[in-house]
Amino acid sequence: MALKVLCLDSEGGFGGSSRSLYESIAPMDRSALELKIWCARQGPIAARYAALGIACQAAPLMPRTTALPRLSRSLYGLLRVALAFWRARPFLAQLLDAANASDLVHLNHESLYLLAHWLKRRSKTPIVMHVRTNLVASPIARCQTRLMARSSKRLVFITENERDNFIRLGGEAAHGRVIYNIARPPDAGVTPHAAIPQDGCFTVAALANFALVRGTDRLLDIAAELKRRGRTDIRLVIAGDMRMKGRLPRALKGADPNATSLDQLAKARGLDDVMMFLGHVAEPERVLAGVHALIRPSREDNPWGRDVLEALASGKPVIATGRYGRFVETGITGILLAPYSTSAAADAIIRLVDDRALAAQLGANGRARVLSLCDGQARAADLLAVWRDAASGAA
Repeated sequence: MALKVLCLDSEGGFGGSSRSLYESIAPMDRSALELKIWCARQGPIAARYAALGIACQAAPLMPRTTALPRLSRSLYGLLRVALAFWRARPFLAQLLDAANASDLVHLNHESLYLLAHWLKRRSKTPIVMHVRTNLVASPIARCQTRLMARSSKRLVFITENERDNFIRLGGEAAHGRVIYNIARPPDAGVTPHAAIPQDGCFTVAALANFALVRGTDRLLDIAAELKRRGRTDIRLVIAGDMRMKGRLPRALKGADPNATSLDQLAKARGLDDVMMFLGHVAEPERVLAGVHALIRPSREDNPWGRDVLEALASGKPVIATGRYGRFVETGITGILLAPYSTSAAADAIIRLVDDRALAAQLGANGRARVLSLCDGQARAADLLAVWRDAASGAA
């Protein structure tokens, strides 16, 4: 009998968790699997699933929220999701039917925790949930953690960091397993993104939508520092949605109080010649093919995201914030900034520019490391084993 799995994707191809789920499913032996993918948004990932012969549909009424660092934002999110549940009654009825017809439901992100709680109370179908971020400690985060533990038959953590943070927040992780996200080398036919000039400049990519926690705004200061030092041979290439939402630090918008996106602020600060903005890119591997390195100046000090893994798999050295050296290790696969400073970030970039041999060696080391730790067949087999255990009711 084929194992029937319903996967709920909170993004639809516009973020790392969506892409990570796809990368986990693609190498699986699907001869004994019957997979269905429901995405909260219609996006580019649907075409990838179609190429695999896997049913994928949009479910725009899918309710989702997560605990945020600011209590007010978390409460606002809960109010919004309460309204979303009321509006999502047709979707919830379809979900319950689909869950009852499945052997397992896999929720791809912790933002679906309330949906898991709702489903657990109405269906006996076991639930597996991916834990992909480190929630900031708060009463709501602790509540979210406990609900995730109670609702899920199995938990999957993308690194030891998420598991340890989950335990610190009061979650029971005995039924959890660490499975690194899959990263594979780019296809041989991948060509550089057409908008990236190949003019001899050392190019450093940042792959992220705008968010203060991701440190996207720090790129402005890094660019300004590079320009102040007269390094006209360096360009920052940013791929992602740069629209700025929510409350922002007053100092950030000082150059242009009316700016609504990071690229507008870059122009107001005269950084157009140092920074290039590509907007959302459906194929980030093409960005990586056209640059020399990746930078991830996150305020969460988490140097292990999808952007990091794909950059390493592409043979690019990575500059990131934090102390976790499983993937990015200073002097071996890249440079860790701990603590972060604008000056240190500029120093790290300049070090790679001025020693191209070092940059190439770090990239080669990173590629070898990530292809070993994040091997597609092995990690896909790990996730499939979790699914089978959960579906069978194994202890």
